[in-house]
Amino acid sequence: MTIKKNNSPLSGLVVLDLTHMLSGPYGTMTLSDLGARTIKVEPPGKGEGTRQLLADTPAYSRDGMGAYFLTLNRGKESVALDLKSEEGLQVFYDLVRHADIVFDNFSAGVTKRLRIDHETLASINPRIITCTVTGFGETGPDTQRPAFDQVVQAMGGGMSITGDGAGLPTRSGIPIGDLGGGIFGAMGVLAAVISRERTGEGQHVDVSMLDVQISLLNYMATMYLMSGDVPDRIGNSHFVHVPYNVYPTVDGHVVVACIGDAFFARFREMLPLPELQNPEYEKQPARLRDKEKIDAAIGVAFQRESTAHLLEMLRSHRIPCGPVNNFAQALADPQVVARDMVKKVRLVGGDEIPTTGVPMKFSSTNAQYFTAPPRVGEDSQAVLRDLLGYSDTKIGELAGSGALGMLS
Repeated sequence: MTIKKNNSPLSGLVVLDLTHMLSGPYGTMTLSDLGARTIKVEPPGKGEGTRQLLADTPAYSRDGMGAYFLTLNRGKESVALDLKSEEGLQVFYDLVRHADIVFDNFSAGVTKRLRIDHETLASINPRIITCTVTGFGETGPDTQRPAFDQVVQAMGGGMSITGDGAGLPTRSGIPIGDLGGGIFGAMGVLAAVISRERTGEGQHVDVSMLDVQISLLNYMATMYLMSGDVPDRIGNSHFVHVPYNVYPTVDGHVVVACIGDAFFARFREMLPLPELQNPEYEKQPARLRDKEKIDAAIGVAFQRESTAHLLEMLRSHRIPCGPVNNFAQALADPQVVARDMVKKVRLVGGDEIPTTGVPMKFSSTNAQYFTAPPRVGEDSQAVLRDLLGYSDTKIGELAGSGALGMLS
């Protein structure tokens, strides 16, 4: 059984995790990482479907679990219940009596059909907080449309401004549609926990992945709504600042971000190219007018130098810059390592796998640690006995009926 440290930020919260795939599991992973006791409720037998992803690919699997499941379910417990059986449903209701949060990413309407919707669960525990993350939310005309990450990235507007103007619209390499839904789901339930402290009552949190993508448009959406001007794809450049782009080097690429005239003055001092000496370039409007000319001159100059040399020059002039790192470079970056953003998880079989850390640091919390993701039903007996007070006889009867799965 996973034991959370007493001074973890969310220590004392109990989460029932009904999630699958990516958006929901990422939200509950975040809650678990922050110290909530997170009990994964999954079907007996093979368990939640994400367990199978990459499980048969040796490079990306350990102990019969693929990288998806290994990452998203670290630190959780597993209770295997058949929620479609009356016995299994009643056990779930007993868990709800001892829980704070029930988190799912079923399609809209599924929780109602399963009799685990907020109205039903609140009649059992008025303090319960429920959250459902869906593609389009639980209201409006598109509630029944299926959606995955790239669909909401496309519909949310972000893809239309990503990529080179001459090419196709491009999705984010990181699945921000899924991950964004999980992040906002976690934020939503924590806001509901704070609200419950005032009111004494729980509530339901409805998160739409499409809504999240619209929210992430942020100031650019406001610019469009104010002006009516639809933005285009401009690659890695900026619609205001120059130079602000990705430039090739002898052995890689470097990002330069001169936001404002003062940074440009330092940049021109560092790189005194004739093409940058126009006095009008001391002010942004002239640089924006001649953006292509300026970028071309910088590109030629940078291609003569190594990434390391250019970064040394840029940093010495305190110009915002950075290398375009691949995964190996990013995960080995000294700053990333110093911030404890690469952690190890020891699996049941004894192997250790590296994984990403927690991006939030707390001044009064113990160092973060992760336990292995659970095997299907690994914690069924312990949770039902210790949390619910079930006798071994009752647990055995549930297992015999097929309503409960336990690790053999």
